[in-house]
Amino acid sequence: MFLFFSTLIWLINNLSRSYVSTANFDLEYVNVPEGYLFKGSTDSELKVKLKAGGFQFLGFNFKHAKIDIDLADAKQKDSIFYIPQGIYRKQVEKQLSGSMSLIDIETDTLFVGMLAVISKKVPVRPNVEVNMARNYLLDGKMEVKPDSITITGPSKEIDTINVVRTHKMTLPDLDTNFSEMVAVFKPEELKNTMYSASEVELTAKIARFSEKVFEVKIKTVHFPGNIEVKTFPDEVGVVCKAKLDRLKKLEVSDFEVIADYGQLRDGNPEKLKLELRKKPSGLHSVKLQTTSVEYILNKK
Repeated sequence: MFLFFSTLIWLINNLSRSYVSTANFDLEYVNVPEGYLFKGSTDSELKVKLKAGGFQFLGFNFKHAKIDIDLADAKQKDSIFYIPQGIYRKQVEKQLSGSMSLIDIETDTLFVGMLAVISKKVPVRPNVEVNMARNYLLDGKMEVKPDSITITGPSKEIDTINVVRTHKMTLPDLDTNFSEMVAVFKPEELKNTMYSASEVELTAKIARFSEKVFEVKIKTVHFPGNIEVKTFPDEVGVVCKAKLDRLKKLEVSDFEVIADYGQLRDGNPEKLKLELRKKPSGLHSVKLQTTSVEYILNKK
């Protein structure tokens, strides 16, 4: 027991003294200058000679301490970025504990790789195949949040990019409102490009719809006053697809179907083409059951 305590006291006394020895610091590069992307360095570890207490050196034997290297102090010559020892030495000294002093650094200059980049904001487009359940439809457009993201990379990579897309997704037999996060697709060739968001939220409202046919009188327009025209038939069906509450509010007067005399100026076609000139808003789809009709002309 006496030998144990004697050894312990000797060890404590020795570790309490100051020594000059080497230590290794892990380097972390921070504060990348605006307009550049950090691409690595020739050194990820720094070997230094320190004067410090024995307990502090003992700690270095178990794990490396971390030192931040501020890239705002980097020098540039042509396309090469570097930090001379005289500059980064001061950074190291500021981060040492009060009882430590820096004697020497093995590495003369830190060389770092930085790539010039630009940023641009581009819209996000969903790459989604929507398959609706029977008698259901999308109530408005599918929303994307955020609807645009910022991409940052070399101009040769992103100059031609005007839109980014999500990964492909198939939505089968939808009959309820939809909300899901989906990853943004990043092409393999964009090796040095960063995205401000890696995923977006897609949301869509789903509504049950119905269908209704309105028989609308065909209106002939721009015909000379001395010509009488009669179409066969004189009415045409307009097929509307919408939510049931919207269909209940529709009237025949909300629609107008015309046959224009202008199409006869270059000849007398067998049939008159019809045009849906007036229709209400808020419908999922609206179309004519037939797009042309037979006719006869009579001079008054």
